[in-house]
Amino acid sequence: MTKIKICGVTQPDDAARVVAAGADFLGLNFWPRSKRYLPAADAPAVAAAARAAGPALLVGVFVNATHAALIAIAREVALDVIQLHGDETPDDAVALAEATGVPVWKAVAVGGADDLTALPTWSVDAILLDAPAVGRGGSGAVFDWTHARTARDRHPDRRLVLAGGLGPHNVAAAIAAVAPWAVDVASGVEAAPGRKDADKVAAFVAAVRGAAPR
Repeated sequence: MTKIKICGVTQPDDAARVVAAGADFLGLNFWPRSKRYLPAADAPAVAAAARAAGPALLVGVFVNATHAALIAIAREVALDVIQLHGDETPDDAVALAEATGVPVWKAVAVGGADDLTALPTWSVDAILLDAPAVGRGGSGAVFDWTHARTARDRHPDRRLVLAGGLGPHNVAAAIAAVAPWAVDVASGVEAAPGRKDADKVAAFVAAVRGAAPR
């Protein structure tokens, strides 16, 4: 069954609703330039609300953070996953996994087939494929899913997370086309940046659960 990540959660009440709706992963964005930025000081309250609501895992999203700052947040919030969404290197990913004992995901912006060539160099738990965006994701833009399917076919043993412009209206089609391990949504289930719409979240989860890859 395709796993679900709801990203860009900034409020404890949203965290509880997202987990209760059935999300497998909840994304907390620690990049200060994001519209969905969650200050580290506010993260423990959001994390506590999520954990009280169910078993979803907490994913910390970082963009070019220093190792020291990232490790400190990972420990303070007890993150379950670290997602690198910047210009980090494969060596950075390995070092952070070793320092924290936490699985690492790497986001890759897919503008064309050439962007997939480096996938084998990443020794990470999962690769997140996203649309290129100045805001490092969360733009609501969809990229060409044929590239994601190519990555899936070339690397059948890798966990691929599909992101970029997904919502209740198209996630079933995305799963049918790509057969990803997980799907990731932020703007597609929002009432406003950083605030989730409960009805859209429920519709997204229902669409994923009812979808089937081919």
